[in-house]
Amino acid sequence: MLEVKGISKDYREFHLRGMTFSVRRGEHFIILGPSGAGKTVLLEVIAGIIEPDSGRVFLNGEDVTNLPPEKRGLAYIPQNYALFPNMSVFDNIAFGLRIRKKPRTEVERKVRELSEILGISHLLNRKPKTLSGGEQQRVAIARALAVEPELLLLDEPLANLDVRTRGRLIGEMKRWRKELGFTALHVTHSFEEAVSLGDRMGVMLGGRLVQVGDVREVFSRPANEEVARFLGFENIIEGTADGRILRASGITIELPVEASGRVRVGVRPEDIVLSAGPLKSSMRNTFEVVVDGVEELGPLVRVRLKSGNMELSAFVTRSSVFELGLETGKKVWAGFKTSAVHVF
Repeated sequence: MLEVKGISKDYREFHLRGMTFSVRRGEHFIILGPSGAGKTVLLEVIAGIIEPDSGRVFLNGEDVTNLPPEKRGLAYIPQNYALFPNMSVFDNIAFGLRIRKKPRTEVERKVRELSEILGISHLLNRKPKTLSGGEQQRVAIARALAVEPELLLLDEPLANLDVRTRGRLIGEMKRWRKELGFTALHVTHSFEEAVSLGDRMGVMLGGRLVQVGDVREVFSRPANEEVARFLGFENIIEGTADGRILRASGITIELPVEASGRVRVGVRPEDIVLSAGPLKSSMRNTFEVVVDGVEELGPLVRVRLKSGNMELSAFVTRSSVFELGLETGKKVWAGFKTSAVHVF
């Protein structure tokens, strides 16, 4: 459906390098990356707003690299939604249809249909400045979908919303996609959006697409240490492997695969379990550690741990902090399953 081949672009402080990926029809494809990675520049190249220095963009097999935005059959929703402030919600949604000189009855039908599905039919006479962020987002999506684009380009669509509204809209976007059947290319820095909405995803770091695959596959099997750190593998352990045993800082770790020589492995903080005494479970990797610090992170607490020269982080609940009496200098036991270990 969409094919991006070797796109490179130097634009202000952003530098895209050899971006190559495809989006299948009916798919919700996520580009996940930190701020400053160049995600918006990539979308604007695909939309035709910015011309690439090299590479091509294909849509349904047709090279659209040199076509202006209005000739590409795409709909782009920027992060600020770009609603027309002097128009009502109805007129905002109807704008693209009127530009295409659609009959009045068709415009009316389409606006009513979309506003009903997106839950904004009661807002049609309002102006954008009177709407909440979540309502503005719905209007922007309705306006984009009204012209039945081949592809919907979403630039950090939920970034400006509060946590509660964002969570609700994620659920609603799943429903809209089922009902309307659109194809989307969605850029974000949010892991929640990637996991909840994406079919496949690409990880974008420093202007390069460093891994593409099924969402669950990418999160569970990052391609390299750089991707792993970005995706939350805070614990990177280096040691010497012999078969399925890794020796590091005086402890042994059972590996899920065989390896040899110097090896790095990663473990997510949420996969580490803490206990006041030796863990009585099926976990094969357990050892004593010393608490090196406790840091509150909203509903969770990050506990920094040390075992010899090895430093680890674990996420626990606040109640676990009190139950285990976690404080700097306290000795506890840490454990994680063999399946939680990722070998680079």
